[in-house]
Amino acid sequence: MITTKQTVVVFIAVLLVVGAVSGNIIKEDWLVKQVKEPVRIEKSSDGREIVLSNSLISRTFRIRPNAATVAYDNLMTGESIIRGIKPEAIVELDGHKYEVGGLQGQLEYAYLQPGTIDSLSNNPDAFQFKDLELGEIKERFSWNRKRYSAQAVWPPVGKTLTLHFVPPGDKLEGIKLFVHYEMYQGIPLLAKWLTIRNGGDKPVRLNTFTSEILAAVEYESLVEEPAQWEYPNIHVESDYEFHGDDSRNANETAYWVADPQYNTQVNYELKTPAMLEVRPPIGPDLIIEQGKTFESFHTYELIYDGTERERKGLSLRRMYRTIAPWSTENPIIMHVRNADPKSVRLAIDQCAEVGFEMVIMTFGSGFNMENIEPDYIAQMKELVDYAHGKNVELGGYSLLASRRISDEHDVINPETGKPGGAIFGNSPCLCSQWGINYFDKITTFIEQTGLDLLEHDGSYPGDICASTSHPGHNSLNDSQWKQWKKITNFYKWCRGRGVYLNVPDWYFLNGSNKSAMGYREVNWSLPRDRQIILGRQNIFDGTWKKTPSMGWMFVPLVQYHGGGAAATLEPLSEHLDTYGAHLAQNFGSGVQACYRGPRLYDTEQTKALVKKWVDFYKEYRDILDSDIIHVRRPDGRDIDCILHVNPRLKHKGMAMVYNPLDHVVKEQLKLPLYYTGLTKTVSIREQRSKNIKYELDRECNVEIPVNIAPKSVSWFIVE
Repeated sequence: MITTKQTVVVFIAVLLVVGAVSGNIIKEDWLVKQVKEPVRIEKSSDGREIVLSNSLISRTFRIRPNAATVAYDNLMTGESIIRGIKPEAIVELDGHKYEVGGLQGQLEYAYLQPGTIDSLSNNPDAFQFKDLELGEIKERFSWNRKRYSAQAVWPPVGKTLTLHFVPPGDKLEGIKLFVHYEMYQGIPLLAKWLTIRNGGDKPVRLNTFTSEILAAVEYESLVEEPAQWEYPNIHVESDYEFHGDDSRNANETAYWVADPQYNTQVNYELKTPAMLEVRPPIGPDLIIEQGKTFESFHTYELIYDGTERERKGLSLRRMYRTIAPWSTENPIIMHVRNADPKSVRLAIDQCAEVGFEMVIMTFGSGFNMENIEPDYIAQMKELVDYAHGKNVELGGYSLLASRRISDEHDVINPETGKPGGAIFGNSPCLCSQWGINYFDKITTFIEQTGLDLLEHDGSYPGDICASTSHPGHNSLNDSQWKQWKKITNFYKWCRGRGVYLNVPDWYFLNGSNKSAMGYREVNWSLPRDRQIILGRQNIFDGTWKKTPSMGWMFVPLVQYHGGGAAATLEPLSEHLDTYGAHLAQNFGSGVQACYRGPRLYDTEQTKALVKKWVDFYKEYRDILDSDIIHVRRPDGRDIDCILHVNPRLKHKGMAMVYNPLDHVVKEQLKLPLYYTGLTKTVSIREQRSKNIKYELDRECNVEIPVNIAPKSVSWFIVE
């Protein structure tokens, strides 16, 4: 039997689908129009169900005879996300596994009919639902906004629902378990995590846990087993991530596995990966002392409303803007090659002259953040103060994990019982005495000098350590968890101080600001002309999943990895065409680069070129830092184009068009303007020329004439 509330939900979903189909225009599209519908937590009239919803997705919990997710719906498409009921979590305490909540007795796991839920029973051996709590979202950690960023709200607007559970019978006396859900306004995103509170009279060991189990609707239905399965159309990401240049490579917790209860699936071997399990790969194997509380990592579930690549990318980028808004900070940075005071002061002076906002004492510069001798601290503080007097921030580079310290302090390979075999070959254990001292030193350095940025290379990549003598962890099983806690607690501390974090690994959800856009380092040793198109390809490809501010590029003002004079820009005044091309495509993409060398300019002409593009970026910063629509990938055969869009700005779009050819290109260029929010007519001007009005077609596209000079760039403002 379908309730009145379910009928209303279905009706709303149908309206959304009709709106999506009619004229290819979705007036309610959350990626175009701000959704003001608040997150709601509502109890059913009979008191047996709780619905957590934000008009885009909803999750429904039956709370009697035990708590369980009985519906998880994509309200944008009208589709169900799940096909069956699973426990809300599984925990292993003192060597015994316990389900948390859940209902038993579902016979068919291909679908879940509402009328069958009443017949399901409680598992008496599971943790039992006791109570619930509603609340507003609180910030996970402090964000000190010291510099320009998008006008993001922190913490995000939304609601939290916490389900309280107690152990079955008289087991684990004093233990309370809480399952937390967080839903955000205006985005189809849900967060989930666990806390366990020990109110008993003795310690308890948490061996491991699974914080989410979803019997998801399968993405494909195949009789035979393919070489590679397609997973359900959901993005699942946790903040328990380390190594990797995107969330998929950094994933350590989301596992799509076969569902042993789904025995009517089409796959003959019953191997369809249609069940999500979220769990750590090892451990954490922690002792929860009396009066203490354990908190798991946070998992985020982003529900897509389609399969189109750009739309999925826009959804993912909106997620990062929502739950990691510090990633929208985007300072203009020079990497000074030498860290002696004279070189650093020159770099600061030049940055101040042309409008650069930050100087990094780069890798190989001689800067040493582990040196906390009073004279060195005083020297660096003097440079920081000098930079601040010029309205420039100062930061520096530190190498952490991808190096060898000693047999005593390196991670121990569990297979050999010796150092070696780590992700980077050798790596210090962050919980060794060296690791503990390292974090004490760089924390002291930042506090005493006022340093504004840390470029943290070779950050913790997820190595496990079999040592039993390191003071910060006990054994193999807790080594990964405790090293992750060590580095993420430090990054959160940096975020609270306003210390900008360049980290070439996926730590965005724990406070990191920027990672590499994605490029092959040795390509910057190629001849100058080849670097230009390769760089634009890197930006085009890197911004499918990253916002422009999340990725850095590179500009070799001096030789990098070889290549000699043919690869470098020095002397700068002799290579203004290439220097200008780098500046144009980086600033025109809203992407900041590592301008690595001793200086930014060598003549007044060079200075004017740099300042021209800095001024351009600052004038259009809001739209340049907005999302990118990928119009035409650079291939060296024709013009290429990216389109910045933001329906909330005056400049709702900005198309950057590049001509890599040796001749003028005159042609019609189609711009997809749907995500500008404009639906009928637009005004477009090239650079500072007059506005021309255009009619949009039914799909919100427009064709404009372009006339681009050889090896040059132009831009078009959309209002």
